[in-house]
Amino acid sequence: MRTPAYLDAKEIHDAVKVRCFLSCQVLPAIIATVSLLAWLCFKGVGTNERCLIEILASRDNKQTQDMVAAYKDAYGRDMEEDIITDTSGHFKKMLVVLIQGTRDESGVVDADLVQQDAQDLYEAGEAQWGTDEAKFIMILGNRSVTHLRMVFDEYEKVAEMSIEDSIKNELSGDFERLMLAVVQCIRSVPMFFAKRLYKAMKGLGTADNTLIRIMISRSEIDMLDIRECFRLRYEKSLYNMIKDDTSGDYKRTLLNLCGGDDDLAGEFFPEAAQIAYKMWELSAMTKVQLRPTIRPASDFDPAADAQALRKAMKGFGTDEDTIIDIVTQRSNAQRQEIRQTFKSLLGRNLMKDLKSELSKNLERLIIGLMMTPAEFDAKMMKKAIEGAGTDEHALIEILVTRSNEEIQAMNSAYQSAYNTSLEEDIQSDTSGHFCRILVSLVQGAREEGQADLERADADAQELANACNGESDDMEMKFMSILCTRSFPHLRRVFQEFVRHTNKDIEQIIKKEMSGDVKHAFYAIVRSVKNQPSYFADRLYKAIKGLGTDDRALIRIMVSRSEIDLFNIRKEFKEAHDVSLHEFIQVETMIGDTSGDYRKTLLILCGGED
Repeated sequence: MRTPAYLDAKEIHDAVKVRCFLSCQVLPAIIATVSLLAWLCFKGVGTNERCLIEILASRDNKQTQDMVAAYKDAYGRDMEEDIITDTSGHFKKMLVVLIQGTRDESGVVDADLVQQDAQDLYEAGEAQWGTDEAKFIMILGNRSVTHLRMVFDEYEKVAEMSIEDSIKNELSGDFERLMLAVVQCIRSVPMFFAKRLYKAMKGLGTADNTLIRIMISRSEIDMLDIRECFRLRYEKSLYNMIKDDTSGDYKRTLLNLCGGDDDLAGEFFPEAAQIAYKMWELSAMTKVQLRPTIRPASDFDPAADAQALRKAMKGFGTDEDTIIDIVTQRSNAQRQEIRQTFKSLLGRNLMKDLKSELSKNLERLIIGLMMTPAEFDAKMMKKAIEGAGTDEHALIEILVTRSNEEIQAMNSAYQSAYNTSLEEDIQSDTSGHFCRILVSLVQGAREEGQADLERADADAQELANACNGESDDMEMKFMSILCTRSFPHLRRVFQEFVRHTNKDIEQIIKKEMSGDVKHAFYAIVRSVKNQPSYFADRLYKAIKGLGTDDRALIRIMVSRSEIDLFNIRKEFKEAHDVSLHEFIQVETMIGDTSGDYRKTLLILCGGED
């Protein structure tokens, strides 16, 4: 029942009012009269930075100016002054720029200025040691939407990565979240709100304030676009997510504001199809710089490390700290030198000594780090196959994400360690189309190289035609393309699939397939789209809940620590609003994941985001 401007003003006021209150003279009395625990709980209410970010990043000039005027009228205070009092640093500076409501809205684009801005952003971040935050604030806070979209495209050519990835690399904290929100709103305001709504409802509890604010503020602006983007990104309608997550008259009111169930349509609306097509285009253009969390140690001395490890395991008791410090601070190649030196210098088998001195998950983790990648993958495949039940998810994860060279090395290591071929063991332990998919992948013969545009269009048409046939024929056709084509080529195939069918390949797989076949194809599509994001999702599922899937956790942390674990960390935080470091630290306390094992995992994680 409020006007949009007064609603925004109230949300901003509510987001900052607690700390404004605490800054007055009553603060000493509060500290003196409540217990420390109660004080900490109260203090935690604090500023709602995410609310400030959401509103100020997404409003146009007029909306912002009307909101500032409404704030003054309703509370007799200046919004800018309250935000300056309540925030700090570069985060505060960018908020102040946005509050002015003076972004260029002329629609005029200067091609030379586009190139200059892209170059300036690159030189302010990726091209230098440290970051010139003021340059990011000036350009992202003032240029027009049309201009910035062209700057972002030009930036990818200059930096060979997306502006989002650069912001994640260069900035941190609330300032990073604010600048990412600005970029997301420049690209697509509806997609930004679709992500906000999803995060408001996912997990155990609903962020009702966020849900209410967005459903009210966007219901007369772009709710249909938000619905389309929501379904595009999460393969589920906003309507059904609200229906599953709320109840009673509250739910009924929200569903009325939502306006309809997109799942009933069975395909994209035209606007959403265009967005989906563009997303694949951006995915194809973006060159992700893979960043590890473990790097080779400088001043490496394998003999000194071998002696230190022997000393840590000799006599009564084990010095786990020394073992952890050495193993986690060396690259895998350096660890192999230590293994060899340990044997030649001391006449002992390091792996046997470690197994005898360590126990449970710490032993599995340290031994995994001391193996070569091929040995480790071979062991993980064996563990997934042997025993009463097969770990199909592990088989899929490893075979989908490894390169041809890595798969061939794994096959050799498996044959050497177990005197049987990996392919034969897979065939004896799985069946049907799932078996055929795994056998195809274990050949390590996926095509390599860039996309063939003409062939990609033909492949997309074949997949589209297969969707109208029998289930068996459909799965065989999907296998013939998804298991053999290069990832860059598949990216283009999936893009053209949208054009041919007005549907998303992920949605088709989820809807038309089942069981392990569905999981395998889905993993391929997710890896083609964004492999670090796929691993982030796997880690989340391994850690969350009552019990930790330690085998999956160890497998990913070991195998990705020298490849792209830093990228995975960033995707994890983007998807779940919590750092991987914090998630491991907090969630693993519930089970038996503790002490030295947790400490080693956190070192591999590489830091707190």
